[in-house]
Amino acid sequence: GTHLIKQAVALLKREIPWLSQFSTLSPIPGFRSWLLLELTRHLKEGTPSPLSQAEVQALSEICSGNENESSVEKGFHGLIKSGQWSSDQQTVDTLKPVLLRLCARYLYEEKRRSKALDPVANFHIRNGAMLYRINWMADPSPRGMGNSCGIMVNYRYYLENLEENSRVYINSNVLPVNQQVLDLL
Repeated sequence: GTHLIKQAVALLKREIPWLSQFSTLSPIPGFRSWLLLELTRHLKEGTPSPLSQAEVQALSEICSGNENESSVEKGFHGLIKSGQWSSDQQTVDTLKPVLLRLCARYLYEEKRRSKALDPVANFHIRNGAMLYRINWMADPSPRGMGNSCGIMVNYRYYLENLEENSRVYINSNVLPVNQQVLDLL
């Protein structure tokens, strides 16, 4: 895994000698599906809500007109499912901090067999990258909106840490993460 990254870096350095930082701009293919599933589980099975009380309050105006938690969460589920929210600036501004926090949770905290739930995250972290930055509306295409609510992520490769990051993740399930992502949680 890290061998391929090192090969790619060597090739890039030959072609662009002054290049010193290596990052990806990557999709988050499972985020929207995960979010809709979490909301559905909460509404139908009573599992804990993915939304904080402050988020329910912030979303109340655009999702239902009142602060009744289940009403707001149903409205939020409908907004995310329809994908129609991106054309209204007030709605976009209200959803931004909520979706960024939920995306950070999805990428950093949600696991399958103790590894990152998101397959792209798992690939990059296994290869020694750091979960570096979450980018709002980086992919507003229909596919980007359908997969990740338009959000994309940077994975940063610090060459001197590749082997260690990969080893720690594979052996201890610890994701290297930048403070920018942690600050969203």
